Amino acid sequence: MTTLRRSGEASAETGVSLKALRGYEALGLVVPHRAENGYRLYDERQLRVISQVHRLNSLGIPLKDMAPFVDCLNAGSPHADACPSTLTEYRRAIERIDAAVTTLSRQREALVENLTVASRRMMNELRELDAANPNLAPLPDDLEAPVDDGAAAHLVGMPLPAVALPSTDGGSISLNELGNGRVLIYVFPTTGSPEHDMPEGWDSIPGARGCSPHNCDMRNHYADLVRSGVRHVFGLSSQRAEYQQALVRALRLPYPLLTDESLVLAADPGLPVFTAGTLTVYRRLALVVDEGVISHVFYPVFPPDGHARVVLEWLNANPAHASAPDVAREAGA
Repeated sequence: MTTLRRSGEASAETGVSLKALRGYEALGLVVPHRAENGYRLYDERQLRVISQVHRLNSLGIPLKDMAPFVDCLNAGSPHADACPSTLTEYRRAIERIDAAVTTLSRQREALVENLTVASRRMMNELRELDAANPNLAPLPDDLEAPVDDGAAAHLVGMPLPAVALPSTDGGSISLNELGNGRVLIYVFPTTGSPEHDMPEGWDSIPGARGCSPHNCDMRNHYADLVRSGVRHVFGLSSQRAEYQQALVRALRLPYPLLTDESLVLAADPGLPVFTAGTLTVYRRLALVVDEGVISHVFYPVFPPDGHARVVLEWLNANPAHASAPDVAREAGA
């Protein structure tokens, strides 16, 4: 005996909204039975049609081109694409997507070029502003370099955790939902603030000094990073979100900073930290993330105001499409 489902049941079973069911009906893709009270009723075959139409539409087959697939099912085939005419529709859909990808790729290339030109145009103004900022004075030549203590050796190959961090763009960024493509996250300890003195002896701690110059160096090469295949750039520290906002404005950063005030990432994936006085902060490093997995770690980072070039050299030698978890770390970067 055939079991018939009402509209709500058919919607729940197939995952297709009631509005979409009405749309399928209006186009003649599915014709439900009618009960004496006028309710629409769907049998097993019609549920199969609804499910496969929904799936094919999500893959890019327009509803107006769905008739060959439905005809194939109505002819008794268990598969919507078991008829020669359906292969033609697959081919046409692939050609449409290829054309769209080509158009979008050209638009992206044009936007990246505009970004590069605009960034270079702004450099002279930014250099003048940086020169007037006492926090951006050149780092001393005798600044002690940090040593590789192995604290980041475990990071390569680890996925980013399901953690949402406040972003200076507003809202929060879920690290495990950054999507496909290459992401660069550079981590810095803390920048100076008029509200708080730095811990005693801060400048003598290897790797501590130079956070503002580090941010400016990444800012100055942002367009180059994008041209080298980075889809997102994020700076990250444990500073308060409000101070991160002020830092973005003061340094004119074109990308967001993330705040991990509770040092959640020190536990997972295990970013290294250090303590100065009563302040515990992250050690300076940078992560290259491909498809949500850490594929390369720059640690330690030195000097901080020249690290962008080191990152660019690695990116250009390791294109995103060919990247894989790299067990080698950037020693002494």
